[in-house]
Amino acid sequence: MPKVNVYNMLGEQVEEIELSDEVFGIEVNQHAVYEVVKNHLANRRQGTQSAKTRAEVRGGGAKPWRQKGTGRARAGSRRAPNWTGGGVVFAPKPRDYSYRVPKKVKRLAMKSALTSKVENGEIIIVDELTFEAPKTKDMVNLLTKLNADRKALIVTAEKDENVVKSANNIPNVQTTVVNNLNVYDILKYNSFIITKEAVRKVEEVYA
Repeated sequence: MPKVNVYNMLGEQVEEIELSDEVFGIEVNQHAVYEVVKNHLANRRQGTQSAKTRAEVRGGGAKPWRQKGTGRARAGSRRAPNWTGGGVVFAPKPRDYSYRVPKKVKRLAMKSALTSKVENGEIIIVDELTFEAPKTKDMVNLLTKLNADRKALIVTAEKDENVVKSANNIPNVQTTVVNNLNVYDILKYNSFIITKEAVRKVEEVYA
């Protein structure tokens, strides 16, 4: 079982805990991670891109010139794709890019992402994360004391408005709860800060 230090909000080590091998100590499956990240990004696409084909562009009803005898190439519409102001060939239309991946692949990717954080020493476990009031300065001080990279993901067991609001104005710092945790966010941020309670909840869900 991997062992990780636990820190308090002053940046002091208070204990050492063992993490579940089934969640934080598996063999990393890069392909599963790739598939889940690709799926996450595809599902986020709005799919609202749209352009007009020659059938939808306004105008072009009259034939520009007669078919023969002018010496010019024959033309049937001023809105053909090769004309300025013409329609677009194979114009993009609104579409749904979302698709589903198997639950087992999602679980494997999540465990792989969590294991990679442990292996790379990018996981920081805190015994608790509480603020008396929303204060950006307090969150900045916490990140400094924990030696966390300013590109950090903070994970709590339950939503805490004081924690969320304290981190809202710090660039590249995001907060989330265990239930909303996803592979893309885990890999996107350099520092993975998680409370001890949240760790046990993750193990409960994915073990």
